[in-house]
Amino acid sequence: MSEAKSDIGLVGLAVMGQNLALNIADHDFRISVYNRTTSKTDAFVSENQDTPGGLFGAQSIEEFVQSIKRPRKIIILVQAGRATDAVIEGLLPLLDLDDIIIDGGNALWTDTIRREKDLNEKGFRFVGSGVSGGEEGARFGPSLMPGGKESAWEELKPIWEAIAAKVDAETGKPIEGAAPGRPVTGGVTCTTYIGENGAGHYVKMIHNGIEYGDMQMICEAYALMGKLLGMDPKEMSTVFSDWNQGVLDSFLIEITADILQQRDPATGQPFVDVVLDTAGQKGTGKWTSVNALDMGIPAPSIAEAVFARFLSAIKEERVEASKIIQPVFDAFDGDKSAFIEAIHDALYCSKICSYAQGFQLMRAAQKEYEWKLDFGAISMIFRGGCIIRAAFLQKIYEAYQRDSNLANLLLDPYFNGEIDRCQSNWRKVVAAAAQSGIAIPTFMSSLAYYDSYRSERLPANLLQGQRDYFGAHTYERVDQERGKSFHIDWPDPNRPQIDA
Repeated sequence: MSEAKSDIGLVGLAVMGQNLALNIADHDFRISVYNRTTSKTDAFVSENQDTPGGLFGAQSIEEFVQSIKRPRKIIILVQAGRATDAVIEGLLPLLDLDDIIIDGGNALWTDTIRREKDLNEKGFRFVGSGVSGGEEGARFGPSLMPGGKESAWEELKPIWEAIAAKVDAETGKPIEGAAPGRPVTGGVTCTTYIGENGAGHYVKMIHNGIEYGDMQMICEAYALMGKLLGMDPKEMSTVFSDWNQGVLDSFLIEITADILQQRDPATGQPFVDVVLDTAGQKGTGKWTSVNALDMGIPAPSIAEAVFARFLSAIKEERVEASKIIQPVFDAFDGDKSAFIEAIHDALYCSKICSYAQGFQLMRAAQKEYEWKLDFGAISMIFRGGCIIRAAFLQKIYEAYQRDSNLANLLLDPYFNGEIDRCQSNWRKVVAAAAQSGIAIPTFMSSLAYYDSYRSERLPANLLQGQRDYFGAHTYERVDQERGKSFHIDWPDPNRPQIDA
């Protein structure tokens, strides 16, 4: 065993684990690594011997634990669920009290709450940390969302702040230039203490739910350009590149422009034209939607993005349905350039609604789990390193600087003004898509969300009447205080009296 003790350890050397370990070692921290398959450990250490901090590859879990300084900090990057529990169970007999286990996987936040409670009772500390940015982010600077005891965060903080993505303090734009052995320094770090127990993994889940919405909205803009305007991928790439210079400046818009100009190496055709139109998922978008239903918070934009993936997956059924169900298609005969601008505005407005829903979910979870979430700080750590990183997030940060108790982003003066400016185009796009039989579920549901949220009176009064009629579920009255229930002895429609 190496004589020098490591600053931190990591279990799990799939690509994410390898890249995060190299990121840590690049920042002059010595790291011990362990993988169940020792040949993978040996190969990884052999191929990366010149890192500033140094790597130590352990041959056994016992050697791994003994190689780390106390209180030990051990990152787990294995498959979420049972695999994570199995690694924890294997580590516990070898640890000392107050050692810290960090789960960096995409864990369900309720599992993190359970694990943290169990480990705290046994005298250990547990951090559930969201890690966003994919393989590239893990290697050169992810967005990191740690939750757990604040004392555990203080131990982890120097490493997490060193390896996290950095953004410019003035503009909020990511600071580029990281390379092996040459980490980015300066700027604002894209990590902060999120809150107790499962708060970090919850915020990561919301990040992923918003990501589902962003990706689907971009796909809907692509569909409108292709199906309605007849644009080819190269033309669309130019549009997305232009959009990336303005309010839609983001990682996802940038890579969309790149993808659309890519040629298929096998056929020479546009890459997107040879890709099957089915999409997979890892479940975090579904978790977000289920949680929204459980807490009674409207998040239709995110949910529709999940359903869109479900619909894409039934490819064979859709092919058969297309032969039977013939749409009425209205061809586009307007100003193409003006409509491209309208698509831009529809995407922008829908995006605002999706983020509003995500932050409203976090607001509800804060109350449900007695967390103290700093929404401005959360928007800051989303500005770099993660998949949803965007210039747009600077405006969310500024909104929460103006009002830390903001109930919904739609109520912020900036976002309210932006939707006022763009909503006419948004409505034109939704109407044109409906007339032309083009599915844009997140654009449409976002508009319905906006119109519902701004409505002083919704048709739920009739719904209350229906529920009272068939199930005696009672109703409330506009001329009585909230919470007071009434019931009519149905079905006499002319009955004048009101029974309390």
